[in-house]
Amino acid sequence: MATKPSEHSRETAVGANSRDDDTRFDLTLRPKTLDEYIGQRKHKDNLKVFVEAARKRGEPLDHILFHGPPGLGKTTLAHILANELGVEFHSTSGPAIEHKGALAGLLTKLGPRDVLFIDEIHRLQPIIEENLYPAIEDFRIDIVTGDGPHAQTIPLNLHPFTLVAATTRTALLTSPLRSRFGIEIHLDFYPPEDLAAIVHRSARLLDIAITDDAANELATRARGTPRIANRLLRRARDFADFANQTGIDHAMATHALARLDIDAAGLDDMDRRFLRVIVEHYDGGPVGIETLAAALAEPRDTLEDVYEPFLLRQGFLARTPRGREATRRAYEHLGVPVPTAARGGQGKLFG
Repeated sequence: MATKPSEHSRETAVGANSRDDDTRFDLTLRPKTLDEYIGQRKHKDNLKVFVEAARKRGEPLDHILFHGPPGLGKTTLAHILANELGVEFHSTSGPAIEHKGALAGLLTKLGPRDVLFIDEIHRLQPIIEENLYPAIEDFRIDIVTGDGPHAQTIPLNLHPFTLVAATTRTALLTSPLRSRFGIEIHLDFYPPEDLAAIVHRSARLLDIAITDDAANELATRARGTPRIANRLLRRARDFADFANQTGIDHAMATHALARLDIDAAGLDDMDRRFLRVIVEHYDGGPVGIETLAAALAEPRDTLEDVYEPFLLRQGFLARTPRGREATRRAYEHLGVPVPTAARGGQGKLFG
């Protein structure tokens, strides 16, 4: 499900949040089975066991919580689970469930062992969350009829179902909600070899030829995220079509990436701007996040949720109690001389 523009949308080629064009191509590129799914091997193998065991018992799969950065396949896995279980898939998001009646309407439509997928579950309203508890624990909801002293609560039994939830912000989940999931899976970033395999698979489905070195080039700049890898593939295909080239070779891939302003480390213009503000305006840091937000004209939570994770993971940025600091690698990547008093990612002086 596409994230609303207000939810940290990042309209760049390497933004991990889903956009309208991603959603459209998802229908073509999304794997249908766990065997077709590339990456997350340990989790995939465990899910095969859980699914097969539930099918043998004729029971619904335990409720599952997928968490991790956007674009790593949480929605795709939810679709696959419903397909593997041979049941219907129902989808919504936390913000879309606006009142108890909407929740009741969703739950009463579920058939036996169906999968209900709730994206952005951390954005459920507290009253909706409380009404969800009996549904996922006892497969029951309470319907209130009448008003005031004449109100009556009527318990309504539900078909046993599986709730599959996804969140990019685990810290915002309440402990009571999180404790009700029998299976919790953290999806991590993908290694380049898995992303290259995904690029090859997507290219076959899109009927575009791509060389191994071109697929590897796109994979290494996709920030560990399948959604970004597929988006870069589609943009490279656009440049190839424009040039009347029948496939994507390494030269075409690097040309497309250069036109998209994505450098060899996978950083785009906004990433480099983030680092330059710290290096050039604040002597490499430390600088507070609120100050950075004002300097970059970006909300604080956007910096923390969208920009920082990749820069931290790649060693360009250090987060300290006093604020953000640029590391030696950031200076070297920007081509800026490293000051002797600057601090590295471990808080040690380097010169």
